[in-house]
Amino acid sequence: MTNILEVNELVTGYRGKNGYLKAVDGVSFAIKEGETICIVGESGSGKSVTSMSVMRLVEYENGKILAGEINFKGEDLAKKTTEEMRKLRGSEISMIFQEPLTALNPVFTIGKQISEAILFHQKIPKKLAMARAEELLTLVGLSEPKTRLKQFPHELSGGMRQRVMIAIALATEPDLLIADEPTTALDVTIEAQILELLRKIRQEKNMAIMLITHDIGVAVEMSQRIIIMYAGKIMEIAETNDIMKRPYHPYTKALLESVPTMDGERGSLLKSIKGSIPSLNELPAGCRFAPRCPLATEQCHQEQPPLETMQNRQVACWHVDKMKSLYEHEKGGEPVGANESH
Repeated sequence: MTNILEVNELVTGYRGKNGYLKAVDGVSFAIKEGETICIVGESGSGKSVTSMSVMRLVEYENGKILAGEINFKGEDLAKKTTEEMRKLRGSEISMIFQEPLTALNPVFTIGKQISEAILFHQKIPKKLAMARAEELLTLVGLSEPKTRLKQFPHELSGGMRQRVMIAIALATEPDLLIADEPTTALDVTIEAQILELLRKIRQEKNMAIMLITHDIGVAVEMSQRIIIMYAGKIMEIAETNDIMKRPYHPYTKALLESVPTMDGERGSLLKSIKGSIPSLNELPAGCRFAPRCPLATEQCHQEQPPLETMQNRQVACWHVDKMKSLYEHEKGGEPVGANESH
């Protein structure tokens, strides 16, 4: 499979009093055709900014792509004009936003908003566009689609609104779908339905998906590869099974250990990562995770580790050899922090 998206050394910043604060700093990754990758990390890691940079939407939020390339089908999106990006968004690349009630316009009906997306990219009669909107609502599993077309966003439940957002994103059958935490604030039953819907559509349309989430359980269920981000940097990239069995970065290991398991001792405290993610104007000089890392040395505090390729994965850590040795001693070689939780 060929790469449909290649992001190379992306740097995205937001204007501050003393210049730009880098929310994404030197990020590189690729997505293959028909592949689902998940970008995982705590709030403030730069996940959403990365996705908004690909869509070139940071420019509407006082942000700017300062450096790097975003190659989609061989063309650098960072060099395209505003008008060129408007034509590309929704047709070849679509996005499901994190909060559908905010993303949907409260004064227009569902039918109006879906058909508008269709009419912008396709020169067809409004009647046909509305018929296509009804088909899309059926596709995403909404009951009584004709009735839904006449309703307003506030008349639908959270799960229904999220399905409408998916319908809008799929209106022109894009090659790449970016889903920014599409199951936030939904109960587990609706979450499972939304994830299953995305999985089904990917298989039927051979569509690539970039899924943004802070829930590593969702990432395991949905993706072929996982990207771990922290404070604007990539910490680790690996195939899902590999990263679950043997995380090579201490941050990845800490994330996995913080997932509750069914076999834990009743009444025991959940594991957490000490400290908090640094603010953009107080970033560490060395490894971004060093202030919270149990393995941190003087080198970690002074030098940023490069993202190096090893054994079919990429890791940015000075202690990869020490992480590897853990699996030779703990649990008889079984995965550390990657047990039955997935």
